[in-house]
Amino acid sequence: MLIVIYEWRVAPEKTEEFRALWAQVTDQIHASTPGAMGGSMLRSVEDPSLILTVAKWPSYADWKAFFGDNNPELMKAMRALGERVSVNAYEELEDRTH
Repeated sequence: MLIVIYEWRVAPEKTEEFRALWAQVTDQIHASTPGAMGGSMLRSVEDPSLILTVAKWPSYADWKAFFGDNNPELMKAMRALGERVSVNAYEELEDRTH
């Protein structure tokens, strides 16, 4: 399992618009992209402008096939509302959540 964490800076007054757009984009990616497993969104308690979006993929190859040029068409609208600061992919070694 691959976990991809996107770090965003979003002005607090644009958070709800960003959140709604992220949900729409995530649903579109999940429905139209082989391997896309959906994701979640987190907001920093200490810095409300810091938002992490977390995506799950079966493998690095599946995610790279989607991410390609580092700015997939479906994600461009999100970049109009927030600054994508970083993108990091992590191989899940173990999950002990219940």
